[in-house]
Amino acid sequence: MSEQTDTRTRLLDAAEQLIQERGYHAVSYKDIGERLGIRNASIHYHFPGKTDLGAALVRRYRERLEQTLESLGALSPARRLEQYVAAYRRVVHEDGRICLCTVLAAEDSTLPGPVRQEVRAFFDLNEDWLTHVINEGRAQGAFQFSGPPAEAAWVFLATLEGAMLLARSSRDPGRFESITCRSVDALRSA
Repeated sequence: MSEQTDTRTRLLDAAEQLIQERGYHAVSYKDIGERLGIRNASIHYHFPGKTDLGAALVRRYRERLEQTLESLGALSPARRLEQYVAAYRRVVHEDGRICLCTVLAAEDSTLPGPVRQEVRAFFDLNEDWLTHVINEGRAQGAFQFSGPPAEAAWVFLATLEGAMLLARSSRDPGRFESITCRSVDALRSA
């Protein structure tokens, strides 16, 4: 890895952590620079503006999720859903953080357009993948629910995202566990 790539990665890592902790608008290049011990000019070299940084950060976050979802392809629908929840569980257990895009979605009306588009693409990826897995699970008799699969996917995703918020605000990761276990169980056939 080149020094420039390494610096870019470190910048994105620091920005991700800070935004997950504070929110998009509460993080500045100065905050990122202080966390990494570098000057603002170094950040501007890689990301001329905060919008560039935000869009690149969310794109990277979505691409990591895409890789995770692709790696689950050979599993049964029930196992894919369990592993999907496990990916979010790791975020909750890392310093009590929550999904980057959940934080950003709360600031949607004030985000720059390119960042908002990347956040929407992240949630579209989640919704499309969940819809497919839930529909496949229903066809195989593993899941049981009323209504269209897309609506079941929306409910599941909203519950997952809400579980992260509750776990964070209560400082109790066990809430995430309880809520998501019940959500997975609710989809399973009796």
